Amino acid sequence: MSVITMGNISVMSVQYVHYSFSYYLDSMKRCGLKNIDLWGGTPHYCRLDYLSSSAAEKKIAQMCKEIDDLGMRVEIYTPETLSYPYSFSDPAPAVRKRTIEFFDMAMEDALCFGTNKLFINTGCGLLDLPREESWQRCAESIRKIADIAERKGIILMLEQLQPYESNLLTTLPDMIRMLKDVASHSLQTCVDLVAMEVVGEKLEQYFEALPNNIQHIHYADGDPSGHYILGDGNLPLKEYIKILEKFNYTGSVDLEINDSIYWADPHTSIKRSADYLREFLPEL
Repeated sequence: MSVITMGNISVMSVQYVHYSFSYYLDSMKRCGLKNIDLWGGTPHYCRLDYLSSSAAEKKIAQMCKEIDDLGMRVEIYTPETLSYPYSFSDPAPAVRKRTIEFFDMAMEDALCFGTNKLFINTGCGLLDLPREESWQRCAESIRKIADIAERKGIILMLEQLQPYESNLLTTLPDMIRMLKDVASHSLQTCVDLVAMEVVGEKLEQYFEALPNNIQHIHYADGDPSGHYILGDGNLPLKEYIKILEKFNYTGSVDLEINDSIYWADPHTSIKRSADYLREFLPEL
């Protein structure tokens, strides 16, 4: 019996950045998908748009009603922090403090959305500073965030980035080191398959090195770069599923079809990807 089914598939809503949240939900319904990776950014939901926690909770309650009415659920919350005013490693303490405080709010948002899974990555350290200095500041910031997560029952899903995105965590050895430096059971691993291929690593290596840590997969096609529609690149997508099943992975397989070439018509990009998966994945 297959371990991975269509019931494991979730979709990150960032692909719908130029469409309303209601459009995203309708697209998910038309694609026959139910698991949401809720990207925390405008125009869907951005915590910075609300001056108080009660105002934010009211907005989230409205969104949750839309989600519930369609029989869907939020699998993971992904606040937008890759750039903007946030940094885990900036030399300025005020910037790091703001970032930690934003993640504290994001944890409360995640729980209101009905999930205890929160996405995180390291961002990029300033390139004109020694990498090790940025690494140490980043690890300290994530450790503080992980401490808060432990108290709130939140699981942080830490992703590796591509080298053009970051000079910090881009490889499996980097992931292993960060998990060790932070040393928190609240910090787990999200494997981004595109980023993995860019640096020439293999999915088996992640499961062999981190057998109990991998709880989220960013699944997309590429060449190997890019986050393309499934089938539009040349990555071994079906082989990835076989490897996940080999290691008895039962977590989320998240369609991160995040490329601006698809922003004008995100529905087609997700529908084609869902149709691709249905060729070889059983329904729940």
